[in-house]
Amino acid sequence: MGLQEQTGLPPTLKIDHVTIAGPELAPMEQAFAGVGLVTDYGGPHSNGVTHMAWLGFNDGSYIELISSLQPGQKDAAFWGEYIVGNGGPCAWAAQVDEVAAEAARVSAVGIPVSGPAYYHRRRPDGVLVEWDLAFLDEKGAGAVLPFIIKDITPREWRVRPSASVVDGPLTGIASVTLGVQNLESSIELFRQVYGWAPPSITDDATFGAKMAYFMKTPVILASLLDDHSWLSERLHNLYHLADI
Repeated sequence: MGLQEQTGLPPTLKIDHVTIAGPELAPMEQAFAGVGLVTDYGGPHSNGVTHMAWLGFNDGSYIELISSLQPGQKDAAFWGEYIVGNGGPCAWAAQVDEVAAEAARVSAVGIPVSGPAYYHRRRPDGVLVEWDLAFLDEKGAGAVLPFIIKDITPREWRVRPSASVVDGPLTGIASVTLGVQNLESSIELFRQVYGWAPPSITDDATFGAKMAYFMKTPVILASLLDDHSWLSERLHNLYHLADI
C-alpha cells in the first residue's frame, strides 16, 4: 500500500528553488535586471568552482542563477555540463524535514540516491550558509525528480525576498513544468516515489505539449506533441548536455 492509500491524500512537495545555469553569472543577472528583477549575489559554493545569485520570493522559494567562478570550470555535483553548455533552467529542489530520512525512504522504493551531503557557501558579508542535500535518481541532478535540501543555518541566511519583488505581483514558485521524453515512464516514476494518484492528461496546443497534471502537487510533466516543436529542441539539447 502506497503513502497516498495510507493517508487518503497525496504527499506534498514544497518547492525550495529552481536553478538556471549559464557560463557566466553577470549576463544572467543583467537579463533579470533588464525586466526589473534585480537579483542578489549569494557568493561562492564550497566546491570552489561555482557561485550563484538569487531572486527570492515572499513564500520562501527562489530562483537560483548558477555559474562557474572561472570560465570552463566544471563540477560533477553542480551541473557543470549545463553551465558550460548554457543549459538554462536545469534543476529544481524540494524542502524536506530531514534529508537523511527522505533519502532512505526514496532509496527503499528502488530509486538510486546520492547523499546526504553537506554543503555551504560564503556570502559577500562573510556569513557562512550551510545545508544538507541529496540527489534522487541518476538522470541528472534535479532534472526530473527534485533534489532534496534542508537548511542547517537559519533559512533567512540562505535566501530572503529580493527587494525587486517585495510588494510586487510575483510572490513565489507555485509549480514546475518538467519536459520529459517519455511521459508514461515519468508518470510512473513520480507515482513510485510519492504514491500519487494518476495525473490528469491533456493536449495543450499553445504550450505545444501533452501535459500531465498531478493534482494538489506542484508538478506538471510535459511531453512532445510532435518532433519539430520548441520542446523537442529543448529536450534534445538538454539530454545531450546531461548525456541521459
